[in-house]
Parts: sequence; structure tokens; C-alpha cells
Amino acid sequence: MSLLRQRGQADSGKVGMVELFFDLVFVFAVTQLSHTLLKKLDGEGAAQVGLLFMETWWVWIYTVWATNWFDPEKKSVRAALFALLVAGLLMSVSIPRAFTDLGWLFGAAILLQQSGRTLAMLAGSRGEDASLRRNFLRISLWIGGSGALWLAGGLAAPESRMAWWLAALAVDLAAPLLFYHVPGLGRSRLADWNVDGSHMAERCALFIIIALGESLLVTGATFAELAFDAATVLAFLLAVLGAILMWWLYFEHGLEQGHHRIVHSQTPGRHARNNYTYLHIPIVAGIIVGAVGDELVLSHPQHGGMAALAAIIGGPLLFLCGTALFKWLARTRSWPPLSHLLGIALLLALAALALPLQLSPLLASGACVLVLLFVAVWESCVLR
Repeated sequence: MSLLRQRGQADSGKVGMVELFFDLVFVFAVTQLSHTLLKKLDGEGAAQVGLLFMETWWVWIYTVWATNWFDPEKKSVRAALFALLVAGLLMSVSIPRAFTDLGWLFGAAILLQQSGRTLAMLAGSRGEDASLRRNFLRISLWIGGSGALWLAGGLAAPESRMAWWLAALAVDLAAPLLFYHVPGLGRSRLADWNVDGSHMAERCALFIIIALGESLLVTGATFAELAFDAATVLAFLLAVLGAILMWWLYFEHGLEQGHHRIVHSQTPGRHARNNYTYLHIPIVAGIIVGAVGDELVLSHPQHGGMAALAAIIGGPLLFLCGTALFKWLARTRSWPPLSHLLGIALLLALAALALPLQLSPLLASGACVLVLLFVAVWESCVLR
């Protein structure tokens, strides 16, 4: 019996309950990432958390591709997801100490998830189309190479770990762009990536919900422990409004545009790679960094240094850059949305003026929320 999804049926792209259950691990992973950044809010900490976030996203999005091809309602596919869930939990546990004493666990968890999944895909496609199996074989070879680098970095001395893991991440990022080219096997074709567009769009939208949910969780938990004075209440309201506006900017128009584009494309694999695998990285990263900024504003609304202002402004800036590129490719126009470009320019101006004007975290947060509101209202009025 084939383990692949049966394309063309009414519910062939339906997101299964086991996929949603699997995503719960990444709620924890996102929380670990934001808390790790909060504890080490400097250049080194940002680089380390950025690298860990990129690979965490890579583990998740590869699983999305896998369940786009394979039916998660089949028992063997479901069992593989449960195994990935356990390994993902171990990966999440190791995130705060990945650059100290638990690097070996993070590297081993990455190798186990990435290589284990692709080898299972190769085994599960036995008897299927030969080009699809060659595609899975190429992916297995690339993933095996990067996985070995992740494990080697985890076992290396902490001072050299970043170099190993940057090399591993470079392999991961390059592989889809190079179509997993392997000497003797050639490279994959876009026809080999015949994904279900509805499933891909819905799964990535659900990860946006995960990130926004973590942002609200951090905001609520921090606010509950503070005295309810005027500055704290205002910081809380700004954090919630910022999360709502990020939801609005992505789901009100971006989700629909991206879904329409990938579903009606002759090469859905191209859009699954570009729009969803790559361009969702800055969107999710912006939400996570924004959550860190919100917690800093709640804890210290009147006083904050450069690092705090970088998180407060950098989160919305990353998010707007990602959504602008995502909507640009989804709408196939000559330029990204003008509203988003102007919003990005305003945030860059705010970043340049924040320190000279000695803006407080609360004022910087309010200015960022006003920019997001401006962009959302402008876009809605233009599209309406």
C-alpha cells in the first residue's frame, strides 16, 4: 500500500491532527529561543540564537515537505512523526545550552531528525515513481552531509562550534537552491517537487500562529508578575496591539495572496521553496524578536540600552521585510507593496534616531506599533 498522499481527492491536502500535535514541540522551541535571546541580548547572543532558530525552522519546514508528500493518516508515517516529536523535544531542551555543555545533544538531535526523516522517506517511497525516489536520494545525501557537520560541531570545543555550525547551515541553505545536485545523480527538477499548495500554505500559516501565540504567552506571563501602573499597562496594550497588527498584516491579505499563487501555479514547488521555505524565515524571526522586545518594554518601560532598542525595533523591521517580499512574489508585481516599503523606511529612520533622541523603550514600542498600524490601514484601503 502506498504511503503517499493521493493527489486530486477533495481532502488530499488536509492538515492532520497528528501534524498539529507534532507542532506543539515547536511552541516549546520558540519559547526556548526567545528566552535564550533575552538572557544574552548582545551581538554574540543574537548570532547564536539566529543560527539555532534557522536550523529549528529548517527541521520543521522539512517535516512539512515530508507530510506534504506522505499521508500522516498512515500508521507508519504517524509513527515516524512521533519519533521526530521526541527528537524535536530533545533539540528544544538543548537550545539554551547548545553553545555550552549540550552542543552534542543539539547536533545529535538535528542529525537524527534530518537524516532519519529523509531515509524514512526513501524507504517509504519504495515502488513509487523513480524520479521521486531519486529526488529523495539526493536530499538524503545533502542532509546527511549537513547533519554530520551539525554533530561534529556539537562535539567540538565551544569556541569552534559556531564555525562548524555555520558551515552546516550554509549546506542546508544552499541545497534547495542548487536543486540537491549530486554528481552522477544530476539534480532534482521542479516537477519532482509537485507539492500540494493548500497544505503548504496552511502549514506555514499555522507556524505564524505558533510564533504569535508564544508572543502573547510571554506578554501575558510577564505582565501578570508586574505592578499594574500606567507605564506597565500601556506597555502591555502596545504588545498585544503589535501582535494583532502582525496577524492582520499576514493573514488579512498575505495568506490569501500566497495561497492563490501557489495553488494556481504550474510550478508549485518553486513557490513552496521561495515563498514558504525561505521567505517565512524573516517573518517568524521578526515575531520572535518582537516578543523579546515586548518583554523588555514591560520589564523596563522607561530605561533601555542599544540592545533593547535593537530588539524592540528589529522585530517589526524583520517582520515587515519578510511580509513585503512574500507579498511581492505572491502578487508578481514589479515592486513590493509601497505601504510596506514606506513602513520599512520609517522603522529604519526610527532605529537611526532612537539613541540620539534617547527614546525610552515605551516610546520606541509605541512608534513601532504606529508604523505597523499605518502599513496595515494603508494596505487595506488600497486593496479594498
